[in-house]
Amino acid sequence: MDGYYVYILASRRHGTLYVGVTNDLIRRVYEHREKLLKSFTSRHDVTRLVYFETFDDPLSAITREKQIKGWKRDYKVNIIEQSNPYWTDLYPTLV
Repeated sequence: MDGYYVYILASRRHGTLYVGVTNDLIRRVYEHREKLLKSFTSRHDVTRLVYFETFDDPLSAITREKQIKGWKRDYKVNIIEQSNPYWTDLYPTLV
């Protein structure tokens, strides 16, 4: 998977959310899922990939990540539910 990605992880449906950016979505989500780094996601069991967007360049991805991070929770829930209404873990579809 080439490109840059903005992604949202959740602990469960309507649970704790985490917004991130990466150039390797599979690797990065794997790191979150396996709790390889001591971080917010490992402390709060935020391991389900529920949303992602793809970008051609890093600046666009970083700009979008900052935009989403600045949103109220309701806006984040809304973009998740527009494309993934059941909050299905999307990671298995990538590997």
